[in-house]
Amino acid sequence: MNRTRAQLADGREIFFYDDEPRTRQVSDQREIARQPGDTQLRFDPLLREWVAVASGRQQRTHLPSADKCPLCPSSDGRATEIPQPDYDVVVFENRFPSFSGGGGLPEPAEDIVQLTSAEPGGMGGVRREGAGRCEVVCFAADHVSSLAQQTPRRMRTVIDAWADRTEALMASGDVDQVYCFENRGEEIGVTLHHPHGQIYGYPFVTPRTSRMLSSSAAYRSRQGADLFEDILEAERAAQERIVASTEHWTAFVPEWARWPVEICVYPHRGVRVLPELTDAERGDFAALYLELLGKGDRVFAMNLPYISGWQQAPASAEGTDFRLHLQLFSIRRAENKLKYLAGSESGMGVFINDIPPEQMAQRLREA
Repeated sequence: MNRTRAQLADGREIFFYDDEPRTRQVSDQREIARQPGDTQLRFDPLLREWVAVASGRQQRTHLPSADKCPLCPSSDGRATEIPQPDYDVVVFENRFPSFSGGGGLPEPAEDIVQLTSAEPGGMGGVRREGAGRCEVVCFAADHVSSLAQQTPRRMRTVIDAWADRTEALMASGDVDQVYCFENRGEEIGVTLHHPHGQIYGYPFVTPRTSRMLSSSAAYRSRQGADLFEDILEAERAAQERIVASTEHWTAFVPEWARWPVEICVYPHRGVRVLPELTDAERGDFAALYLELLGKGDRVFAMNLPYISGWQQAPASAEGTDFRLHLQLFSIRRAENKLKYLAGSESGMGVFINDIPPEQMAQRLREA
């Protein structure tokens, strides 16, 4: 791994990951300060979930023109968030984070029993200092490129960066779970067009992961088996929802897919977090993932808006059944139609999928 660590002018960390060995001298000469607006955690006693309040994000950059993009390399006369004339992959602390602070991990949701807070201004609720960390990952210096257009070598550098930052964040003491993800397309809500993703270091176990851990524990208790392993084996046996497979990975549309386009990518080995992947598994995934992104762009003959992210085991879930996997989904349901969450989905969490998963799997295979 070819990594260079430096600091931005306001003290935030930045990491350069190069495809090939390279010596970088990094100096950010901007006169900037940390953005005001601390983050805070508030507990929802009905759903037993933490909610983050991050007022500073109201000031974040929104759909700038290409000549004002903060993720492009710096050039003569214009300094950006990346103080270099060129780069391969770069990761830096988000200037407008959803999670930040060194407050340490809050108590697990299941341990909270009181409804009122003793803290001044608590307004009767349970609140904690902000914790966690948010980072931005730029996949290429080219503003009009995309992750799907990168080479397998560049994709491998991205994977190594994801794994490296996962390991560092989980060792920080302020992060329990790491989510490496990409939002692509204005339809999804992207506010910067430059090819990039994000890394969230949550100070708690996320609701989705908590549900998966509960389900897998119940399955282990009843069946004496690993739920993730059995899901993978069932899909490989059925074949009808598999999109692509390699020596180390299988990509499939889950039978219960909520979204018009939804793909899960499972490793064949029981890996829990990205740093545990071998060189062979990382290289194999790089080629497979680029193939899947290309299929996504061809299925509707246009760039697919999507959210794609790694589901990783929390540090606090040691000893439980959990398998690292990637989930990619899109709100695109036709060339001229998007899926907007309706009342049942937004209000009650009950999804209705317009496209049978078997049909979408076939369309993706043929794309």
